[in-house]
Amino acid sequence: MLYFFKKIPFDGNLLNFFSITIYKSIKNLMATNPPKDNSRKGAVKKRSQVFNPKTKRWVKRNKDNGQFMDVKQSDNKPFKGVRKEK
Repeated sequence: MLYFFKKIPFDGNLLNFFSITIYKSIKNLMATNPPKDNSRKGAVKKRSQVFNPKTKRWVKRNKDNGQFMDVKQSDNKPFKGVRKEK
């Protein structure tokens, strides 16, 4: 049995092991173009939203402590890019 780096046991093919390691490191180094007009890619982190049926408005919540942050006032559509709670 061979040990690599932090004494991780390894029995498989060395070529496969190193090709996966190199692929992961190259994938992290690849450049991506930033989004246009200062927008974000993907969902907002540490936020969720829930629909309040009493007021018929969407409410945004902080995921760390559950505190309500904002209520959507303008229209009856949910916040953009914020995940919905079930």
